[in-house]
Amino acid sequence: MQATRLTLICHARTVAQKLARFALDEPLEMDWQALRLSRCNQFKGTPRLVCGPELRTRQTAGLFGSAPQIIDALKDCNFGRWNGEHIATLQKTEAQALQQWLEDPALAPHGGESLLQLGERVGAWLTTLQSTPGHIVAITHPFIIRAALTHVLQGASSAQIDVEPLSAVELRFHGRWRLRIAGTEPEDML
Repeated sequence: MQATRLTLICHARTVAQKLARFALDEPLEMDWQALRLSRCNQFKGTPRLVCGPELRTRQTAGLFGSAPQIIDALKDCNFGRWNGEHIATLQKTEAQALQQWLEDPALAPHGGESLLQLGERVGAWLTTLQSTPGHIVAITHPFIIRAALTHVLQGASSAQIDVEPLSAVELRFHGRWRLRIAGTEPEDML
């Protein structure tokens, strides 16, 4: 039985990330068109390329290949009325709601998706991949990567996981999910 190899890659930096805002559907900060396909040889073989539906994930996917498959389960967390808001502003205007949201994954004081709902969505998608052998490269968002890791690590707090732009996390399924952290040598990314 061939194993499932899932490489989760965070989209490249956006202005919202730089300014510590909850994201909108915005483009990348970088000139992604000049770098189009620049990372397409990063992996051995031809992995299946998938991404979330947002502009920033589709543009980042363009660095790794053309015509990625759009997967709704990889869309960013719905932050409701907090979309586009600066975190510093929310710390002043909705400090208690923000703190409650960080402490209780079942709450969604912003009127969007709770972290628990997000985790269930991502967990359901991971379950579908368990019977999908081969390598899948998924371009997505920090919250999706955190949810995947939390699912795989069985309950670790997602607030304790930082996901940097263009970072990659690899999960492999061969009877059970395992986290693989690649080394710094270029051949480790193949």
